[in-house]
Amino acid sequence: MNDPIILSVFIALAVLLIGWVIRLEVKMSRLLSGQNGKSLEESILSIIEKVGKLEKASVEAHTKISSLRERARKGIQKVETIRFNPFKGTGSGGNQSFVTSFSDEDGNGVVISGLYARDGVSVYAKPINKFISEYNLSEEEKEIIEKLKEKN
Repeated sequence: MNDPIILSVFIALAVLLIGWVIRLEVKMSRLLSGQNGKSLEESILSIIEKVGKLEKASVEAHTKISSLRERARKGIQKVETIRFNPFKGTGSGGNQSFVTSFSDEDGNGVVISGLYARDGVSVYAKPINKFISEYNLSEEEKEIIEKLKEKN
């Protein structure tokens, strides 16, 4: 009597195991077939290729950003202007004269002075290198270079 019960339990267990194996096979085939008709291997290779392209684009972007940072650092970043009267005390001229400076982050650039008088205007340009000019500077030009230094 025990033999038919044990046999039917084993048959039921075998049927359950076969059903479970079939179910796993279906899931495995779905997994391996992937989407859009691509296999899992093809999908992984496609993703690896795309990651490689992204890494290359990232390196190119970092190189371009470094180049742009360097160019921006060397571009004109500081501009100052002072208006003044070169004929202090005489009352002539007013504050029509000016000194304007243009420099990059390192203090390289130019100081432009315009001196206004009744009979004309004189304009002078003096290069500056690291906030220093090899030419003699007026008090206003020295003052404007100090203002440039303060902007650092």
